[in-house]
Amino acid sequence: MSMLTPPGMGGQYRITGDKYPRMRRPKGRRRLVFLVVASVTALGLIGWGTLQLLDVFTGGGDRATAAGSKGNCPSKAGPSAKASTASTATTALPEPGRITVNVLNATPRSGLAKATADELKKRGFKIGKVGNATDAYDKKVDGAGVLLGAKAAFAAALPVLNTQLAGAELKTDGREKADEVDFIIGTGFKSLTKKEDADRALAVLAKPRSTPSTSQKSC
Repeated sequence: MSMLTPPGMGGQYRITGDKYPRMRRPKGRRRLVFLVVASVTALGLIGWGTLQLLDVFTGGGDRATAAGSKGNCPSKAGPSAKASTASTATTALPEPGRITVNVLNATPRSGLAKATADELKKRGFKIGKVGNATDAYDKKVDGAGVLLGAKAAFAAALPVLNTQLAGAELKTDGREKADEVDFIIGTGFKSLTKKEDADRALAVLAKPRSTPSTSQKSC
């Protein structure tokens, strides 16, 4: 009987040969090690996330943002910023009833100034002088017409009157009244802009779309 034969079993069950069963590590221990490693990793990630949240809520993120904005954007508004703000501001345009129009004929056609003045009056403009153009413009305007006014009228009364005559040339002179302009009819004049088109142009002019200046960087 071999020494490896369990007692009391006689010689019926013997271990023969030179190979023995391989002893394996229990599976329960490997699972335990895996759970321990996973738990440690999870706790580490939670702790790191907590530190990040604390840094944000205690002002760490604000300090970084402030530092970045200080380096990229000026702390005070410079001349370019003031200029861009002024350019986006819209100037209130006068209504047609507050603009006095002198209708002057620079063409050889007679009666053209009177007919044009009557139509402008129907469209709400005040009519001043009606007659022939001065020698400086008489028979010297090749286009549809010239709209002449004070320098202050270039961005006010003249654009409003320009809605009634497409293709007119806008000019300024040394007069002081900004609400009185000349409508000088040229040889290329055929008729005023259609009333519905002129009204549409007036509506667009009254509510212009201001665009931000590209010279100012966004912060």
